[in-house]
Amino acid sequence: MSGLVYYSSRSNNTHRLIERLDLPATRLPQRPADPLPAIDGPFVLICPTFADGQGRGAVPKPVIRLLNDAGARRLLRGVIAGGNRNFGASFALAGKIIAAKCNVPLLYRFELAGTPEDTARIRDGLARFWAEQEETPCLTQA
Repeated sequence: MSGLVYYSSRSNNTHRLIERLDLPATRLPQRPADPLPAIDGPFVLICPTFADGQGRGAVPKPVIRLLNDAGARRLLRGVIAGGNRNFGASFALAGKIIAAKCNVPLLYRFELAGTPEDTARIRDGLARFWAEQEETPCLTQA
């Protein structure tokens, strides 16, 4: 299984989900001045959604910073997004945006810190996802 990279704000909702997953994960820094962690293998990104009423600002700035790095972006294999269902169409919008812009699948959406059912589904889904990734040969040019 390959890694997880995640962003969690001061609310720590996403961090609590990550703790319950009990899988290796790298946290993105909250402060812009802090260096990004080195990403050296394929990963799934887990991030919350922050958006105004029109959906602006949905993707957290540290996540944008990570994905602006071409090397890290090439290693992104999928995204899991959190949100708050009270925000209707903006629920987990960050995941939809990242998936579309980076051409990766949106694997799952969860609310706030997730439920025990979300934790089980994410853990099982990631195991299947990484197994499928290993079975799919990479295409290379001769």
